[in-house]
Amino acid sequence: MSLLTRWPENQLCLGDDERRDAVRALERAFASTLETLRVDIGLVEMFEAIYVPLAAWLVCHQRRLGAPLVVGVNGAQGAGKATLFNLLELTLGDGFGLRVAGISIDDLYKTRAERERLAREVHPLLITRGVPGTHDIELGAQLLRALKGGEGDCLRIPVFDKSVDDRCPPSVWQEWSGVADLVVLEGWCVGARPQAESELREPVNALERDEDPDGAWRRYVNAQLAGPYRSLFDQVDVQIMLQVPSMDAVYQWRTLQELKLAERMQHLYDAGEPTDHLRIMGQGEIHRFIQHYERLTRAMLADMPPRADVILRLNDNHKIADIRVNRPIPECGKQMMPDV
Repeated sequence: MSLLTRWPENQLCLGDDERRDAVRALERAFASTLETLRVDIGLVEMFEAIYVPLAAWLVCHQRRLGAPLVVGVNGAQGAGKATLFNLLELTLGDGFGLRVAGISIDDLYKTRAERERLAREVHPLLITRGVPGTHDIELGAQLLRALKGGEGDCLRIPVFDKSVDDRCPPSVWQEWSGVADLVVLEGWCVGARPQAESELREPVNALERDEDPDGAWRRYVNAQLAGPYRSLFDQVDVQIMLQVPSMDAVYQWRTLQELKLAERMQHLYDAGEPTDHLRIMGQGEIHRFIQHYERLTRAMLADMPPRADVILRLNDNHKIADIRVNRPIPECGKQMMPDV
């Protein structure tokens, strides 16, 4: 596998020896997880060229901050946010010895019953998970504060099951103990900003034109971004964006995600497990589903690249084609030694 890009040399943080040691540690550690991550066999080269340098850059930020670092990972549907988190968790943990906790904004979705109430009381389109207003933002803010402060012996992080479109029972939630060195908050709208009122007037697709003709739904979503979501996103110290090439790519990649989910459900069916309760979308349903996200996705593709701290630009083949660091660390590229 040939790499299309590498981490910028002028932002290579820590020393060569420390980064090489991290790569060696990962070579020993990642073999057992390679199949789970489902990435190319050229992962070692990618660690050397992209993930270890990115992790070293984050380590520098964390050491300079002298406190747990919150990293926001933004990317449209199907961009690969979960895979990026898995790779960062592995790299920062096994390569640099940091304790890394993760929260997906998807796992903060309100329960289906709560969204049904929103659909009745505010707007019918709020039954569909994903847009601002359909997450438990207060819970997310509490979790971030707890992970940074080490509150409690055992923290419970919710899990959302997309196959049934509802939050899992607390008995299967993730558990975390102690203080995290670095917390990753990943999600399609992490770091998004509200649009100007004038930008909300014209619909961007058929869903908005036909099901939100007066703009009430999109104004509600926008107000959520300006209010509760800002309080959550303000806790992010470093923002990374997985920049998709186009909305067409979003439709293609999100469709692939649903097909993989359907395949997993088929295995359950073949094994004799009940599947009548599962919610798998067809092609038309996927297209309508993504239209809920289209307005904000387009806005972020225009607005976020100049202001995110790191941009990982993806090409049509889902590969990282370019890397831009908008928030350079001056000492990097000079074999910076960590502050002590």
